[in-house]
Amino acid sequence: MRMGLRPIPKRSEGLVAYSHVAEEYLDWGNAQGGRQGGPWGATHARMRTRHLRFWGHELALESVRDLVGSLARVERILRELKRKGRAGKTLSNYSESLCAFSAWCVDREYLEENPLRRLKPVDTTPVSNRRALTVEELRRLLQHAAPERALLYSVACVTGLRASELASLTVRSLDVHTCALRLDAAHTKNRKPGLQPLPESLMLTLLDVANLKHENEPLLEVPLQTAREMEKDLKAAGIPKTTDEGKVDFHALRTAFATMVFEEGASVKEGQTLMRHADPNITMNTYARTRDERLASITDSIANRIGIEEKCAIDVQSHAMRPEGKTLNTYSERRYAKKVMVREGGIEPPSPEGH
Repeated sequence: MRMGLRPIPKRSEGLVAYSHVAEEYLDWGNAQGGRQGGPWGATHARMRTRHLRFWGHELALESVRDLVGSLARVERILRELKRKGRAGKTLSNYSESLCAFSAWCVDREYLEENPLRRLKPVDTTPVSNRRALTVEELRRLLQHAAPERALLYSVACVTGLRASELASLTVRSLDVHTCALRLDAAHTKNRKPGLQPLPESLMLTLLDVANLKHENEPLLEVPLQTAREMEKDLKAAGIPKTTDEGKVDFHALRTAFATMVFEEGASVKEGQTLMRHADPNITMNTYARTRDERLASITDSIANRIGIEEKCAIDVQSHAMRPEGKTLNTYSERRYAKKVMVREGGIEPPSPEGH
């Protein structure tokens, strides 16, 4: 190079140590890598640090240049993680961390092009869905939980706040004038400040708790292992953790909140605002649930409005026969019996397949 026979290596040739560039990337993220030029959230920063350390070890990365030609190895490692039972969302987080780092390296000319640009997205369809606890189950959960966790669950159920957001609340978060919780943008998922309404009774309870604390102390006691502690309370309350409708964990309280918001008659815009979602599709299709008993109640209400009376239903059933010749003559059997008749060719013929 000194004699001019060999050009000085460019920064993009990747001769810089991987550990050095990864540290620079993390410093950048913690300073301005978040939304609107703000820092990453604490959880996001922790995940990025852990994922880059993982990839550095698994790919034996000594320099950034070692990422070139790593696509096949990255895919193989992701497949191995999947075989070990890692969820699709987890795999996606590992993949996205390395892809984002590689793109960042291209922008800073540590790499000429992104070696992972052809890496396909990971299927993040959940293996099991979260179910919305019923009102009766929520009452039992609050009755059987320890007082500090019962208060935590109460706030989660009427605000829909995430565990990390609840943990970030301090005494100063209480806004008595608006009867709401003030959310710091540094701790919300969308990196925007928020104001979450509270019922007056719960505000009074929280004020009693706040009077025993300093203004910068945590308002609520949020356990490090929320899922583990909640599992104990579910067991004490006799609530199954998993059913055919899905599983219950701490985040399922947010699902229950979304469901109850719409059961109370909220509009889509109101539900989206309370959930603090940028896209109403997330509110409606990811969080909100329907309940069979409520759907049945709605159809009954429609029947009453158009004049289909109970007597008419009884008369219809009294002339309907099961295949074995038994008469359906009790109104209490109406909904179940109707399903049986349709399936087996009773009053209403079965719908054509695919309709």
